[in-house]
Amino acid sequence: MWAKERHQRILSMLAANQQVSANNLAGMLGVSRETVRRDLLDLEEIGKVARVHGGAVLPEARMEDPFRQRMTTQIRAKSEIAKKAVSLIQPGQMIMVDAGSTTAVFARELVKVPGISVVTNSLDVATTLQAGSREVVLLGGRIAADVPATVGELTLSEIRRFEVDLCFSAPVALHPEKGAFFYDLQEAEISAAMAAQAVRTVSMAHHTKLNATSRVRSLDAEGIGTLVTDRAAPEALLEQFRNASIKVL
Repeated sequence: MWAKERHQRILSMLAANQQVSANNLAGMLGVSRETVRRDLLDLEEIGKVARVHGGAVLPEARMEDPFRQRMTTQIRAKSEIAKKAVSLIQPGQMIMVDAGSTTAVFARELVKVPGISVVTNSLDVATTLQAGSREVVLLGGRIAADVPATVGELTLSEIRRFEVDLCFSAPVALHPEKGAFFYDLQEAEISAAMAAQAVRTVSMAHHTKLNATSRVRSLDAEGIGTLVTDRAAPEALLEQFRNASIKVL
């Protein structure tokens, strides 16, 4: 079976089921998992699918794996993004950081930056940063069911008390025309509220999150100041973000 025919069958399956697993695709197409992986990479590069752990979904139906599972995926990409993102921070600045697996990895690099103030709703970020020469403010609120973070009206009201230099957010999907998205409404509300209090917003997203959307928009494209991604992101796609006046690192 030619690659073009496999691609069409994969897209047909996605249209019918909204998501597909790599194992099922390999069996149904009669090819290896490595061939399926290459097919999904090809389709992702042209924006037809969004790869997730173990398979793929339609870009406009981007779903999110459980938090602890996300902490074990795309670690190299998240570390690459974290190291680049901390270079944007100047001594003495106050920043906000939302909750997610990418920002949890980001905190491990952030701990190396002295003399800053960090406001966050992430328990993981606050715990990582609690020791050292920096001020850490953990926002109050109700603990979320999946992500170790505070959410709700109390969290939102506390966010509005601060004016910060930078907001670092890790959306589940990022589109050059439609903006930043989360699967969960409360996470989207937190990210949007933080962005509203910041001079500049930084979205951290590895290549599998790009050119996709999810259930809830947190920011329009013009609200994204900077995108930090990993080297696997296709250059043609990054150019679309630059054309939308988004700085790309």
